[in-house]
Amino acid sequence: MNLMRSHLLASLLCVAFASAPGQGFDLKETDAAITISRGGTPVLVYHKAEDPAPDGADPAFKRSGFIHPLCAPSGATLTGIRPPDHLHHMGLWHTWVHCMFKGQETDFWNLKAKTGTVRFVKTLSCDKADDHAAFTVEQEHVALSKDGSETVVLREQLAIRARFEGGANVIDYTMTQKNVSDATLELPAYRYGGGVAFRARTGWDKTNSDYLTSEGKTRLDSHQSRARWGAMFGPTEKGDATVAILGHPSNHDAPQRLRTWGPKDNNGAIFFNFVPIQETAWAIQPGQQITLRYQVITLDGKPDAANLEARWKAFAEK
Repeated sequence: MNLMRSHLLASLLCVAFASAPGQGFDLKETDAAITISRGGTPVLVYHKAEDPAPDGADPAFKRSGFIHPLCAPSGATLTGIRPPDHLHHMGLWHTWVHCMFKGQETDFWNLKAKTGTVRFVKTLSCDKADDHAAFTVEQEHVALSKDGSETVVLREQLAIRARFEGGANVIDYTMTQKNVSDATLELPAYRYGGGVAFRARTGWDKTNSDYLTSEGKTRLDSHQSRARWGAMFGPTEKGDATVAILGHPSNHDAPQRLRTWGPKDNNGAIFFNFVPIQETAWAIQPGQQITLRYQVITLDGKPDAANLEARWKAFAEK
């Protein structure tokens, strides 16, 4: 089966799984996006189509393969994309930063550098039932050369599975990356990059939002700390809401260190990143495959540490 037929089949499967909104889950795929909702209320949107750079910005900021909006159970949007301070921040996303590949710095994160990017390739599968909706997509992490040539370094399967549990949207977020090139991808120690990243909606700042980690740390002291989970919370038009991200104990360097912003960083805007390489360098050899597992939980209201710890323990056992 050629790639075009495979892509078409996956798209048809996604459409077949979709149903009229009810109290259960719904999944719909278009050429532009995959949308998951529950009872007619949005849960998340994954972007297949390339989102162009904002007007007047460098075209290099174009990007596909990210989630926005990520929503609270109320339906309130919790993510932000392309804030003026960081045009490459794309809601809920991930990739590596400041890598070395064939002797050249390759940055898949900072798009303006024009040395790397990430893009959606095709939908691999979709699944939907009343109690969940799921999809798996293929993404490519691509090294860009000054002469315009491209090298696919990592071929990735990103698996997303959403359900509703204990009053929360629970989203399994699993990335499996294989180095399909003929050279090692070197990952020097750096303060951010690699694991799942979250940029909060516009308006969350040091006056109305905060972090809470499994170790009880906040905006003031969570950066560079290790944590099993981290939560971010602030106001929406439908009341307070929380995004919690849980790291699986099987992940490289677990419990992973965090990149968070303090009160002086962009007026205390919320940015969160689990970082597998913050303390120690890593590398992905040719032919090597790695998997990183996270769980993203959205809740109405502020975080409850005991509840999140119980959720982490259940996730850790899977």
